Amino acid sequence: MEHIVSDKKRSLIFINLVVSGIATSVLTTAMTTALPDVVAYFGIATSTGQWITSGYSLAMGIVMPLTAFLITKFPTKKLYLSGISVFLLGLLLSIFAGNFSIMMVGRVLQACGNGILMAAAQVVILTLYPLEKKGTMMGTYGLATTAAPIIAPTVAGLMIDAFGWKSIFYVAFVILAASLVMSCLVFDNVLELQDKKFDSLSFLESIVAFGGITLGIGNLTSYGLLSIQAGLPLLVGIIGCVFFMHRQCTLDKPFLDVKILKNKNYSVSVISSMLLYFVMMGSSVMMPLYVQTVMGYSAVVSGLVTLPGSLATALVSPLAGRIYDKIGIKRIFLFGSVFLLISNVGMYFVTLDTPLFVTCILNVFRNISIGSLMMPLLTWGTNSVDAWKVADASSLLTSFRTIAGSIGSAVFVGIMTQVGNASVTRYGERALIHGLNISFLGMALGTVALLFLAIFAVKKRR
Repeated sequence: MEHIVSDKKRSLIFINLVVSGIATSVLTTAMTTALPDVVAYFGIATSTGQWITSGYSLAMGIVMPLTAFLITKFPTKKLYLSGISVFLLGLLLSIFAGNFSIMMVGRVLQACGNGILMAAAQVVILTLYPLEKKGTMMGTYGLATTAAPIIAPTVAGLMIDAFGWKSIFYVAFVILAASLVMSCLVFDNVLELQDKKFDSLSFLESIVAFGGITLGIGNLTSYGLLSIQAGLPLLVGIIGCVFFMHRQCTLDKPFLDVKILKNKNYSVSVISSMLLYFVMMGSSVMMPLYVQTVMGYSAVVSGLVTLPGSLATALVSPLAGRIYDKIGIKRIFLFGSVFLLISNVGMYFVTLDTPLFVTCILNVFRNISIGSLMMPLLTWGTNSVDAWKVADASSLLTSFRTIAGSIGSAVFVGIMTQVGNASVTRYGERALIHGLNISFLGMALGTVALLFLAIFAVKKRR
C-alpha cells in the first residue's frame, strides 16, 4: 500500500534518495583508503584501526532490524530527516575526534543514520514504482549504494594526499547538509503506517545476536575460537540469534518478520547477498592495504588503481537493473559470479613483481560483478514476498548482508596478518604478499559457493 503521488513528485523524491544515498554510502568504504593514515594518526594497531570500517558495518547491521519497525511506525518524511540528522552528528564527532574512541562513536552514529536512510530509500523505491520499472530504478539507485562506496576509495586517496584524511568527512558533511535542505523541500509521507508496537525484548535480542556473532568472528583470527574475546561473544550471539528467531516466529506482529525466509527465492537472495558482501567488503579493505602497505605506494596510487573498476561499476549498475527487468536474475547471477571468481583467483597468483595494471584489471572484473549483482539480487528477493512485507524483507536482507560485510572485513585482514606473520621465516619479504594471496583464496572459495547458488538454486525464469 502507498499514497498516490504524481510522477513529478515521485521523480523529485527519487533524486533526493540518490543524493542522500551517495553522501552516506561513500562513508561506508572511503575510510579503507585512510586506514594507514588513521592508524598512524591515533597510534593504534591495524587490527584496531580496521574497526572504522568493520565497526561501521556492525553498527549498521545492528540498527537494520529496527528500521523495519521504524519505516512502518513513523511518517516517512520525519524518519528520513531524522536519519540525515543523526548522520550529520556522527560526522561532526569524527571531524573533531581527539582520540580513536570518539572517532568510533561518530562512525557508529553515521552507521545508524545510514541504516535508516538506506532501508527507507529501498522500501520507498520498491513501493512507488511498478514491477516492470523496479529493477531499472533500483539499478539507478545502486549508483549511490553500490558505485559510490566503490568509487569512494579512489576519491578518498586523492583527497587524503592533498588535504588529509579528515577532508573526507568535511566533503560528506557539505553534501549531506544540502541533502537535508532538499529533503525538507521535496520529501513526502509516501508509505502507509502499520499498527506495530515496539518490542524492546526483540530489539535487545537482535543486538545481542548480530553484535555477538560479528564481534566473535571478527576476533577469531586474532585470538582463536576458544578465547574469551572471540569464543564468548560468538556463543552469546548464536544463542541470542536462536532466541530472536524463536520470538519472531511466535509473535502475532513480529518486530521483524523472519518467517519470510520460508520463501525460497527470497532465502536464496539473502544468502547470495551475504556471500557477495562478505567477499566485497573483504576485498575493499584488502586492495588499499595491498597497494600501500604491501607494495609501498601512496594513497593516490591506491586510488588510481581502483579508479577503472569504480567507473565500471558506475556504468554497469543501472544497466544491470534494466537487463534484470527484461530477462530476470539467472543469467545476470551467473555472469556476475564468474567475473567475481576470476578476479579473486587472479589475486591469489599476484606476487611482488606483478605489475599494478594487472591488479587494476582484476579489480575491474570484481567491480563489474558487484555492479551486476547487488541491486538485482535485492530486487529479485523483495519481489518474491507480499507487498506489505517489503519493509521486513528489505531490512532483513540488508541487515544480514551488512553483518556479512563486517565479518569479511575483519576475517580477511586477520588472515592476511596471521598468515603473513607465520610465514616470515619461510617467505621473508614475501610473507605479507603470501598472506594477501591466502586471503583472496578464501574469497575465491566464498565466490564458488555463490556460483553454485546461481547454477542450482535459481530457475531460469523471471
